[in-house]
Amino acid sequence: MEIKAGSVVISSAGHDKDRFMVVVGADGGKILVADGKERKLAFPKKKNIKHVRKTTYQIDMEGLTDKKLRRTLREMSAKAESTLQESE
Repeated sequence: MEIKAGSVVISSAGHDKDRFMVVVGADGGKILVADGKERKLAFPKKKNIKHVRKTTYQIDMEGLTDKKLRRTLREMSAKAESTLQESE
């Protein structure tokens, strides 16, 4: 599974389970993720790549701020939730 900076992932383990996050970088077998609220872009969380699920979403990292990131991830989460409810 290739995950690069700007990819949106969903945490599948840990305190942040089921949260959308953006990949900020990579460090060995781990990735650095941020959500703009609990984990700011300046201080991303190191997460095992096995503990995330990749989505089809991609975010342009240029000029990205914590506020823009929060808004974007909130919109993606709402869209995914409405899609889930429609499929039920």
